[in-house]
Amino acid sequence: MKVNIQSIHFDADKKLLEYIQKKCDKLDVFYDRIIDAEVYLKLQKNEPKENKYVEIKLNVPGETLIATEAGAKFEEATDICTEKLKVQIKKHKEKVHAH
Repeated sequence: MKVNIQSIHFDADKKLLEYIQKKCDKLDVFYDRIIDAEVYLKLQKNEPKENKYVEIKLNVPGETLIATEAGAKFEEATDICTEKLKVQIKKHKEKVHAH
């Protein structure tokens, strides 16, 4: 799956980018018709602890699934986002197969 990653207010290191790519690729297991993913990484410098925001947009035929999460680490927020997207993918599949 093509994953477009944008880091806002900082430069993401290669290890983080590979981690996000791997996590997004695992979503293909749940739904093979995912077109692509857009990942936005934001660093809020004025907030003390959970200042790392991850937003993942999955483009599937006819819909865009979005999950957003804040965390102390980008990896932690990415894990939660992908879990949220798994639930959304399952609901989307049920809706598509019902028609």
